[in-house]
Formats: sequence, structure tokens, C-alpha cells
Amino acid sequence: MAKIHPLALVECDQIGNGTSVWAFVHVMNGVKIGTNCVIGDHSFLETGVLVGNNVTIKNQVCLWEGIVIEDDVFIGPRVMFTNDLYPRSPRMEHARPRYASRDNWLSRTVVRKGCSIGAGAVVCPGVELGRYSVIAAGAVVTRAVPAFSIVMGNPARHSRDVCVCGQPLKGKWEESVCSGCGMTGSERLEHVKP
Repeated sequence: MAKIHPLALVECDQIGNGTSVWAFVHVMNGVKIGTNCVIGDHSFLETGVLVGNNVTIKNQVCLWEGIVIEDDVFIGPRVMFTNDLYPRSPRMEHARPRYASRDNWLSRTVVRKGCSIGAGAVVCPGVELGRYSVIAAGAVVTRAVPAFSIVMGNPARHSRDVCVCGQPLKGKWEESVCSGCGMTGSERLEHVKP
């Protein structure tokens, strides 16, 4: 059974067992949240958002339509996602026709299994964050991030590779042995297979 704080506004009915939704969270109708997740205070999840299992969403995170969060993802406080490459007010006369259909403007973003996103990062629309990648705090992600990659800066650029356990590696993820957990590159390869 999910634990929903009495001060949260939860309009959906698809929240998995063991999930906690804290105070002042707004979850709109049509959101799907898996099991054993935590949604921190003052977060907002818009209709159409999909959240997997074992996901941590810290305080003040906004997830908009078109965002898919796979299993085992960590999203730090105040991470901002976007879903429109060329935003305009849909009420503006010249933009109204574009917003008549979601297919005209909605850019989908996928956060793959095990990804961690640091506090205050901005994820631009239409990107994919690879499995077990790490997005540094404050980074601005403007393009796809490969699996096991640490990116940082504005715009975010590759810094080094990282293990499943989160420890930075001394070489490429396919070849390095992790000094933290001892996992080899061939063992990590098993974690990127569908």
C-alpha cells in the first residue's frame, strides 16, 4: 500500500505498493508510479508521466508530460525537466495551431535505469539519459548522455565513466575494474542489456 501524506494532492490511482508521497506534492490524473518510490515535498507530476520502481524524487522536482523515468533512478532536489523545444504560450494567436496537437510540440525524455541526476540540473527536451549515467549538480543537459557516463557543466559534457555502484572509474566502463565494488567491464555490460 502506498503512503500518501494528507497534504499531498494525488489525482491518480496508479501508485505502487511501498511508495511514499510527501507533503505538498501534486500528482495529476494519468500519472503512473511504480513500487517502493519516494516523491519529495513540493514536487509536481503532470499527466502522462511514467515513473518506474525504486525511484527517488527529491523535493521541488517538476516532471512534465512526456517524461519517462525507469527503475532505480535518483532525481536530486530542484531538478527541472522540460518538454517543448520551442515553447510559446498556447494561448498566443500565432502559436495556437501548433499546440492543437501534442505531436506538434511534445518532446519525450527518457531517464534510463539507474541514472542519478544531481541537484538543480536542467534536462532539456527530447534527450535520453543512459543507464547508470550521472548528471552533475547544476548541469544543463542538451543532448543524449551515454550509459555509465558522468556529465557536468553548461552545456553538460562527458567528464569520465562511472560504475553501477556510482564510483567514478579510472578508464572506460567497458574495460575498468571498479575500485569501490570490484565490478568488471564485462559485468557492467550485463546491466545494459534489455
